[in-house]
Amino acid sequence: MIDKRHAVEMHEGEGVLVKRLMPLPNFRNFDPFVLWDDFTINPGNGFPEHPHRGFEAITYLFSGSLRHEDNLGNASTVFAGGAQRFTAGRGIAHSEMPNDENPTRGIQLWINLPQRLKQMQPGYQQVDHEQFPVTEFNGGELKTIVGPKSPLQIQTRMHYLELRLHPQGQYALEVPTGLRGFIYVVEGEVELNGEHFEGADTAFFDQPVEPVTVKALHNSRLMICYGAPHGEPIIQYGPFVD
Repeated sequence: MIDKRHAVEMHEGEGVLVKRLMPLPNFRNFDPFVLWDDFTINPGNGFPEHPHRGFEAITYLFSGSLRHEDNLGNASTVFAGGAQRFTAGRGIAHSEMPNDENPTRGIQLWINLPQRLKQMQPGYQQVDHEQFPVTEFNGGELKTIVGPKSPLQIQTRMHYLELRLHPQGQYALEVPTGLRGFIYVVEGEVELNGEHFEGADTAFFDQPVEPVTVKALHNSRLMICYGAPHGEPIIQYGPFVD
């Protein structure tokens, strides 16, 4: 069964507009996923240095560029189609600021760490667009951000995919037993198992997951995210997940 939800617009950081799927007052998280922000950063705005602990985050860019600097000594810039992953573990401080004259848009996803890994050493990884595997099929293409053949490493068993479909293109998603997640519409219009979805609409699915068929009505971009729940309480205080 699909649970349809819609991301809510709000502001974060310094002047950053986000479409937030979670956490919201009536929908805090979806184990193991803690936060989902579809962000747009205009030049001069961004996320100055701030601390985190207890989770991992993936920042994936659709357009523009983003400069990451942290207290571990990492300093690098990710461009459209690339991703940055930081593992906060027992604690990290970082900043994310646009490095472009045009708006920067992307998704930030937080994934909870299990209790046994909360105090692990923090870390950072960048993967550029050309390093991700892309599979083309009749009607579209599928890019693997986390999953088989992707170099991006994460502590939770999960898949994270970018799906692009041409008009009338179709894709059938089959989720392995034990995993749960969601499909987020970045842009375009699609039908998911015959139900209409458009930008910022999201289809959540839990076990048992029946096959989900996605059919594009126009050129469409979607993000698919599913993983294994840790089955532990998620206690979030702003930038900390204990």
